[in-house]
Amino acid sequence: MRVLILGGTAEARRLASSLTGLPGVSVTSSLAGRTSTPSLPPGDVRIGGFGGVTGLIAWLRSSGMDAVIDATHPFAAVMSTSAAEACGEVGIPLLMLRRPGWIERDGDDWRRVPSIAAAARVLPHVGQRALLTTGRQTLGAFASLGTVWFLVRAVEAPAPPAPARMVVLLDRGPFTPAGEEALMRKHRIDVVVTKDSGSSAVEAKLEAARVVGIPVLMVDRPAIPAGVRTVPTVEDAVAWVVAAGG
Repeated sequence: MRVLILGGTAEARRLASSLTGLPGVSVTSSLAGRTSTPSLPPGDVRIGGFGGVTGLIAWLRSSGMDAVIDATHPFAAVMSTSAAEACGEVGIPLLMLRRPGWIERDGDDWRRVPSIAAAARVLPHVGQRALLTTGRQTLGAFASLGTVWFLVRAVEAPAPPAPARMVVLLDRGPFTPAGEEALMRKHRIDVVVTKDSGSSAVEAKLEAARVVGIPVLMVDRPAIPAGVRTVPTVEDAVAWVVAAGG
């Protein structure tokens, strides 16, 4: 059974590791190539885009894949939509592996917004010194906010357009609540802007924001493509492959 994993997440790497240990299963992981030093999973790996839905359809047909598991980031909406359309056209099963989103707790002050653009519109009314952790590719949405100072945390240095008043912190999780609290107090952060990724590696900033007593602008996840089966854990995805013939 030939399985394509659309990856780039910790769950995708764990899934590739689990599936490569199954007899009769061949795994290929696909990474978008947005970082210069990605963490590579075991098994075959391809890096780079497919060329849209048409390119993905052609690749799936030429490679003879039997199934696709979308284990991309919860905000990789374009890739997820392309996978749903391509698998439907080719006629092979698609599973989406999506970790659960974060859950608000007592003492949290979350302001949910539907998009990055909405977060940029609301932000000046919520705070003036923001810890921004939405990814370097989203900075353009905040570039016009001249009244807000940003501490931008990213894995790699961002490119323009970007806010004029910002400091870039290059770092990769996991982070600790104590470290996040110290960071917020040092830079006098009064608002956190983040996506609802659900990742445990970066959840510490939410606990720190609760302790410090500052609001969080939480960008909601994009909708899952209609008709796509979804599971929350790597173990569930492995069971799906086994049931499908692995």
